[in-house]
Amino acid sequence: MKRFYVWGLLAAVLASVLISGSCSSARITDEIKFGVWASEHGLWDEALFRWKKAAAVNPRSVAALNNLGVAYEKKGLFDEALKSYEAALAIEPGNSYVKSNYKNCQENIKSPKADEPAKPDAKKK
Repeated sequence: MKRFYVWGLLAAVLASVLISGSCSSARITDEIKFGVWASEHGLWDEALFRWKKAAAVNPRSVAALNNLGVAYEKKGLFDEALKSYEAALAIEPGNSYVKSNYKNCQENIKSPKADEPAKPDAKKK
């Protein structure tokens, strides 16, 4: 009798782990989708919040990390954007979307914006 109880308990624990794992996956997907919706409506703080939540649930979510990079860029937080892209590339080095976003971010940091006045050259001694 005790052996059946142990097996039943083990089965219940295993089922709860499997169910919670699939719930986590659905939750990540929902957060990412909500973040995409928010970004499409210019709600970058909300998008950033959603993608941070998704990345917290699954730190290896390339989609969440890439989208975080995009949101950080939109907010002018380029160091954070680069870190997000680098984290995504560490997981999936061949991802063309992440590689493109990372490269564009690096270029945006190096080149002055068109609407910003050019900084004068430093005086030579």
